[in-house]
Amino acid sequence: MERLSAGTGTSASEDATTAGTEAARAAVAGLDGAAPGLVIVYASIRYDLSAVLAAVRAVTGDTPLVGASSSGQFANGEYLPPGATLSVLVLGAGVYRFGTAAVTGISADTAAAGTELARRAIAAAGPKSAHGTLFVLADGMAGDMQGLLNGIYRTTGARVPVVGGAAGDDGTLTGSYVMHDGDALRDGAVAVWIGSDRPLRVVAGHGWQPQSLPMLVTRVNGATVEEIDGRPALDVYRASIHPDQASPGGGTEWYTAYSFGLIEPDGSQLVRAVFVEGEKVVTFTPLPEYCAVQIVSAAPDDLLDVSERVVEDALSGVPDPAVILGFSCVARVDVLGDRAAEEAARMHKAAGTVATFGFYTYGEFARVTGVAGYHNATITAVAL
Repeated sequence: MERLSAGTGTSASEDATTAGTEAARAAVAGLDGAAPGLVIVYASIRYDLSAVLAAVRAVTGDTPLVGASSSGQFANGEYLPPGATLSVLVLGAGVYRFGTAAVTGISADTAAAGTELARRAIAAAGPKSAHGTLFVLADGMAGDMQGLLNGIYRTTGARVPVVGGAAGDDGTLTGSYVMHDGDALRDGAVAVWIGSDRPLRVVAGHGWQPQSLPMLVTRVNGATVEEIDGRPALDVYRASIHPDQASPGGGTEWYTAYSFGLIEPDGSQLVRAVFVEGEKVVTFTPLPEYCAVQIVSAAPDDLLDVSERVVEDALSGVPDPAVILGFSCVARVDVLGDRAAEEAARMHKAAGTVATFGFYTYGEFARVTGVAGYHNATITAVAL
């Protein structure tokens, strides 16, 4: 299989046009003359995103473009923290078949939006390839992201893996965006169908460790967990965390070091971030009623130790890869604190000569088997 061409560029210029131009020019230069096939843009909401897109497309032309607002980015081992930062990846044409699509108004019915998004992306890719993977970016504040995956599953079925992330907004919770060609979209999702001659390997890893015995979620109301093992969820949750982390409540409390681990059929755990709002235990996407969970926690070393393993797993068996598309959660940055830059550096060191490119999300997509595949505080990745 011919090797993919890939070029990356970053900028921390305060000016949107300058930043978009600088990053796009550097990325295109990295193609070494190959024709561009897909542009990926991650940018802070502190920019005028319309100006960013205009600047990037002034360099890349009408090459299909997707992107997301972020809470920081990483590129080739460099950690770009939340703030005026922007990164661009340009992938060469010819090795993979790319088909892009966008939908808006996803919060009204995320499952229906996922079904339509996948259908449009597959149609945009043209003639069918032997294998396919769906790369998805979604507004991270638009509701049930697992519902979006459920809808995608209705179109793609079990054989098509899904990878990607939910857009962030520098942790401000004021609103996130996805990007498609020249448009910045709220309450939307974009997707790229990646047609390939070989299967693509989507992987995930988190490093979170169980702190409780398995428990049964016995009542939920949307994203609010009301009962666990028949007891008030807040009592059970607070009893499972370190006493120094507990507080009397009344406001919104963020327990970045303690989450739910949704127990999967193979015994692994899918992390669901938690916050306490008054007397309510809330997750970013609803937990299924009667699912089994554990309270999980993580220290910085636990999270960092998984960085290399995710990259090595993504590269395993991939002939001559050019780039790893990675997605890490802003919650991991919160736990890592002043060690946040180590994650990007360790991922890139493990990748060797392969480029690494990604952003910090409000949730990560990695669906490989079954329908479930929306994660929190996790690294997900695919190698191309």
